[in-house]
Amino acid sequence: MARVLYFSRDYTPHDHRFLSALAATPHQIYYLRLERGARQLEDRPLPVGVTYVPWVGGVKPFTWAAVPALLRDFQRVINEIKPDLIHAGPVQTAAFLAALSGFHPLVVMSWGSDLLRDAYRNRWWRWITTLTLRRATILVGDCRAVQNVAMSFGMAAERIVLFPWGVDLRHFSPGEDSGMRARRGWQDNFVLLSLRSWEPIYGVDVVVRAFAEVARNLPEIRLFLLGSGSQAPLIQRLLYENDLLDRVYLGGQVGYERLPSFYRAADLYLSASHSDGSSVSLMEALACGLPAVVSDIPGNREWVVPGVHGWLFPDGDAHALAERIREAYNRRDVLTEMRRQARFLAEERANWEKNFARLLQAYDLAWQIAAR
Repeated sequence: MARVLYFSRDYTPHDHRFLSALAATPHQIYYLRLERGARQLEDRPLPVGVTYVPWVGGVKPFTWAAVPALLRDFQRVINEIKPDLIHAGPVQTAAFLAALSGFHPLVVMSWGSDLLRDAYRNRWWRWITTLTLRRATILVGDCRAVQNVAMSFGMAAERIVLFPWGVDLRHFSPGEDSGMRARRGWQDNFVLLSLRSWEPIYGVDVVVRAFAEVARNLPEIRLFLLGSGSQAPLIQRLLYENDLLDRVYLGGQVGYERLPSFYRAADLYLSASHSDGSSVSLMEALACGLPAVVSDIPGNREWVVPGVHGWLFPDGDAHALAERIREAYNRRDVLTEMRRQARFLAEERANWEKNFARLLQAYDLAWQIAAR
């Protein structure tokens, strides 16, 4: 049995899933939280068997000015726990602090956009990305696009383990609408679903602009618009100015247990994200047999084959997204086969139980390298 310190930026549904799976292994799992963001993203308690580590971090948003104090206390945590392995990510925050400590073996886990987008922000972000990857024993990435970026920063291919996170295929599965459409009188409507956070990187404003364009000529179209975030004033203004409030259900932040109900009640999943690795919400949609219209970025291209699982559109192009929505509406006869193909793809490549073994293999590889 090994002591594993899992160090993440905040506490999200993804962290809960990782910690739950790790708690089921023979390892002793400790959880360290870098910050507490403005919005609570996960309301479930820590899984049984995971030990929360109190320290100076984890109580307020992260700032660069706090790095010296955080690093000193991080060293204290290491000395007290004496972990056999540290698992840390995203790259430029939690993993950067772990890299500064000099601890090995260090498994750095990319969260997708940390390498696909944040690594190129400016010289400072390039430098911390380079340092973190140089000091990582192993990098765990969720798609080939992440692997390619890491290699461009000097990471050796043999130290990169690809691990599409996957989803629980029992929880996210095809099924009948539980009455969510009927409660809104949408039984005969064509229903779209958007559930990305209302932050600039996720392009929810692009989704709303596209919906507004389509709604002018298709009165039967509707939108489940879930989530929240810093762009709330912009999103709400777009809905009001385009007179869309009676065609949109604003569901806010939806918990894990209720998510499948929305996927099953929709006809089409939308994501206009400007950066993604292997998007978990996309995998959830596919697992529920929901065809997808997503931005044409490298991470999405690894999952959606146009005409098979859905459609792609040029990143940031609301008019092109509107055209794809119209095409999906006009070709409703092909959606049944797309639903079947979507579920098949999820079963082949997005099975969390099967994919999680890759993370444990990354741990074993890190221990082997450290022992050399």
